Amino acid sequence: MGKVYLVGAGPGDVDLITVKGMKCIQRADVILYDRLINQQLLSYAKQEADLIYCGKLPSYHSMKQETINRFLVKHAQQGKVVVRLKGGDPFIFGRGGEEAVFLAKHGISFEIVPGITSGIAAPAYAGIPVTHRALSSTFAFVTGHRQHNKEDRICWESLAKGIDTLAIYMGVGNLPYICDQLIKYGRSKSTPAAIVHWGTTNNQQTMTGTLHSIVEIARESHIQNPSIIIIGEVVKLRDSIQWFEQAITKESRNTYQESCSIIGGG
Repeated sequence: MGKVYLVGAGPGDVDLITVKGMKCIQRADVILYDRLINQQLLSYAKQEADLIYCGKLPSYHSMKQETINRFLVKHAQQGKVVVRLKGGDPFIFGRGGEEAVFLAKHGISFEIVPGITSGIAAPAYAGIPVTHRALSSTFAFVTGHRQHNKEDRICWESLAKGIDTLAIYMGVGNLPYICDQLIKYGRSKSTPAAIVHWGTTNNQQTMTGTLHSIVEIARESHIQNPSIIIIGEVVKLRDSIQWFEQAITKESRNTYQESCSIIGGG
């Protein structure tokens, strides 16, 4: 009997995977990986490892969850080391809990390897600390999309009144509804808000506004998922401590200047 490792690949920056997660990739006989992982991570796998794509889009699943579960069991029963490589952390909106339950039910040995989740990493790379002694002592992860034809079970009143900072995953498509619910239950329209798109990658973009204005800002920017929405007073700190996007711009400018020097002969 083999073993399954449910591994968090981190939020996008290849360097943010954990040491243990990288060791699992290097040992794996089979890797089932998601759409949002950094593809560079697969280059660390053994040459003979089987790489199986399991990516999901908002309106399209290349592989159903039930099929993924069966693949994990099947390969482990063949005596293989199996890695289920998931963006961010496997237990934060990643269905890792469902997969672990399925493995346990079938008597498959497994381990959970936590990863850095985008709800913390993306705002950090955007210069937004999710907690701050003067501004935020409570913080919540919130799913931004509902299962099809399922009732909304999120307690928006509690989130609006009781939590300082909200990190909302994959919520761009439902952003008008999210903002309406928070305002409806008492959150001020002037509450700072940000959207971080492709956080921690060189394609990162950050837009800021308020709970009242962020919907129109997102619409004008044509922003899509994958994005993290951050709502709370901590967003104001971005003005003074943003660092990553400035570093990208500087690096791009230096690369361009170097290219011009080579082309110009000096």
